[in-house]
Amino acid sequence: MEIGRGKSGRRAYAFDDIGIVPSRRTRDPEEVSVAWQVDAYRFEIPLLVAPMDSVVSPATAIAIGNLGGLGVLDLEGLWTRYENPEPLLAEIASLDDSRATRRLQEIYTEPIKEELIGRRIEEVREAGVTVAARLSPQRTAQFHKAVIDAGVDLFVIRGTTVSAEHVSGRAEPLNLKQFIYDLDVPVIVGGCSTYTAALHLMRTGAAGVLVGFGGGSGHTSRTVLGVAVPMATAVADVAAARRDYLDESGGRYVHVIADGGMTNSGDLAKAFACGSDAVMIGSPFARSTEAPGRGYHWGSEAHHGDVPRGTRLHLGTMGSLEQLLYGPSHVADGSMNLIGALRRAMATSGYTELKEFQRVQVVVAPRRD
Repeated sequence: MEIGRGKSGRRAYAFDDIGIVPSRRTRDPEEVSVAWQVDAYRFEIPLLVAPMDSVVSPATAIAIGNLGGLGVLDLEGLWTRYENPEPLLAEIASLDDSRATRRLQEIYTEPIKEELIGRRIEEVREAGVTVAARLSPQRTAQFHKAVIDAGVDLFVIRGTTVSAEHVSGRAEPLNLKQFIYDLDVPVIVGGCSTYTAALHLMRTGAAGVLVGFGGGSGHTSRTVLGVAVPMATAVADVAAARRDYLDESGGRYVHVIADGGMTNSGDLAKAFACGSDAVMIGSPFARSTEAPGRGYHWGSEAHHGDVPRGTRLHLGTMGSLEQLLYGPSHVADGSMNLIGALRRAMATSGYTELKEFQRVQVVVAPRRD
């Protein structure tokens, strides 16, 4: 559509702009499977908890793993900068809003310690759950050996925007294709938001691609950088890249993981309806009683030294991780029993498998507040 005589743009849709259309057939929610498998790793629920200090500690990664999901450790967070970050987490929760960003920047100037990377990964591994850990593209070359040596199962390279063709005149950029080829573990990489960017990331050999810019509720990239792509359109575009890459590669399936912009169970269902294989969410779990953030939530963008693109949010506490995932729910806003609601959405639409549910019909139905 025309924005002006010199610029045109495509109409894009957020999850709030669309609705799922039930089919002629319904199912029993108890017969619905939401299991998900990436490479050799199978999970009972298609959910990754985002690598944010307010949500995932070694202890919560273990708890999430025991509940059937996958908690992703942030290897550039407080747990790899400090021996005991608990006092700092308590301090962050006590800050007033006017001081929060500056103090976060100060706290995160502490260098990352390689020995703590290994120790945190081993802590989760010893609990017997699948271990996933995240580095940014900028630090992957520096720390990846420590991550692999510690025995990570899934390597996540996650940034605000990750491309397969980063160009820099100051430093040698990470060669994603060569890096992934040399590793013995599956790599999930992102974010991206377009068909072309996703197709290039898939060609690097990644097992999964993150769609979106992460951050979700506390993300301010739209305000600070002007960068924003509504998630329903972004997921659908990347799902199309997955389909075309499947043909191009002769049958190699790359998983599409919606990352950010999902705050309730309806958003999760719509992400799968648009083509996701799994979702990565953070803010809903910042409300758990086990969350390290003590009811507060922030991402790595919030403490960027030069251009912060996130903020610390006060979300409060709602219930345990188990209640948020499986209920029972005592609220009607879709923030609890996420998996139960996903099962019911699939059953109401007549589907018992996630890959089938990706074919469900959707309509454009902007929410009217």
